Amino acid sequence: MKIAFVAPFFFPVVGGVEQVVYELGKRLIKEGHEVHVFTSDCGRKEYSEGKSCRLKEKEVEFEGLKVHRGYHLFHVSDRGTIWLDYGKLWKEDFDVIHSHVTGHFCNFMAGLIAKIRGIRYVHTTHSPWTDKHRPLLARLAVTLAGLSWGRLTLKFADKIISITPWEFDQLKKWGAKQDKIIYLPNGMDKIFFKEIEDNNFKKKFKGKIVLFLGRLHITKGPEKLVEVAKDILKERDMDFVFVGPDEGMLKEMEKIRDGEERIHILGAVKGKEKLAEIYQGSDVYVLPSYREGLPLTLFEAYASGLPVVASPVNGIPYEMKDGENGFFVDYGDLKNLKEKILKVLDDKELSEKFSENNKEKAKNFSWDEILEKTKEVYK
Repeated sequence: MKIAFVAPFFFPVVGGVEQVVYELGKRLIKEGHEVHVFTSDCGRKEYSEGKSCRLKEKEVEFEGLKVHRGYHLFHVSDRGTIWLDYGKLWKEDFDVIHSHVTGHFCNFMAGLIAKIRGIRYVHTTHSPWTDKHRPLLARLAVTLAGLSWGRLTLKFADKIISITPWEFDQLKKWGAKQDKIIYLPNGMDKIFFKEIEDNNFKKKFKGKIVLFLGRLHITKGPEKLVEVAKDILKERDMDFVFVGPDEGMLKEMEKIRDGEERIHILGAVKGKEKLAEIYQGSDVYVLPSYREGLPLTLFEAYASGLPVVASPVNGIPYEMKDGENGFFVDYGDLKNLKEKILKVLDDKELSEKFSENNKEKAKNFSWDEILEKTKEVYK
């Protein structure tokens, strides 16, 4: 097959959507398929830092994926961008066009081209729906999309992949037909299942390790965990580790950290082997977000046997049960967040129960299995 992925951003931009496109794409290439990625020329990290974010190379090959970057006109916050240049997508004879992230204009264009040319069109949602915490401009953009091009995108689609059942009602509000919608979650690499005997990451720290792994973005709440860390470290001897690229929150985190040596902000870490080592070397994974679709990091933490403390938002409660996989803590409830982190660390029997439950649950989310199900959707 000749397959076109369409997404608002792609590497070097780092995030869940970009990872999904990469994981599916590289496996399809390995099976002999030809894979193209159509995206914008916007580097999101640079935008969040107030710098020029235009990537210079427009046509590149990334680990076998043929990447085509269109000229972006403007942004809607740091999450959305309007870009041009769909000529190659129109001209090439693709068997499938698969777009990502509901509400983006590029997906409307992908669906329109697929409809006119008679190409099978698949769309994955990635849970972009608005909420009270989002900037006003972003909320207006999502609302407008729901009344116009976003609604048409869902109409054009032959199949709509929802990454969590939480989205079903929202999709119906946007006009999606029930028989088009299928539930297919994100996956993770097998490397996270493999036990690492000699863990060099863990050797770097003296005490137990509380891990945050994800983009340092306001939606993820990393600064909330720094606040809790400062409080806990007044009475406990442990380490708090933050891993992930900065998307606007690093300065705030450093301000709250105020030189505390047991709070370690490591930045982005490349390589799944290193990430697996970080997960397995930690004692609890914390995700204090106010908005999530269905984060890849949740499944990676599960596979690594980590207990999880997370906000019960959006898709997370569909794949995590309070008291079974870890604990839920409402966003911004710092007192309860502190209590639940310490409960996991202090109760060995409970922690081991969460660990075993999570390892077992993770078996349902390998990328190889998700790929096979995705190919069925392409038929």
